Amino acid sequence: MKRKEIRTAGKEELESRLNELKKELMKQNAQVRIGTTPTNPGKIKQMKKMIAKIITQLKNTEAQKAPSKKQEV
Repeated sequence: MKRKEIRTAGKEELESRLNELKKELMKQNAQVRIGTTPTNPGKIKQMKKMIAKIITQLKNTEAQKAPSKKQEV
């Protein structure tokens, strides 16, 4: 997914994609810990970045929907 696709995707779609990525990341990390070489070593880094992007987008959409609370002095 690209950044633009992440912005336009719905909350349910992002959450399902996030769960898929986390499961795949666990599988890749398990391969590394066992000692086998992963088919694509750069994929782990890409998945971590994609997970961070999705989490950031989910938090941003929550922040926009919630009313901003200003502290009165």
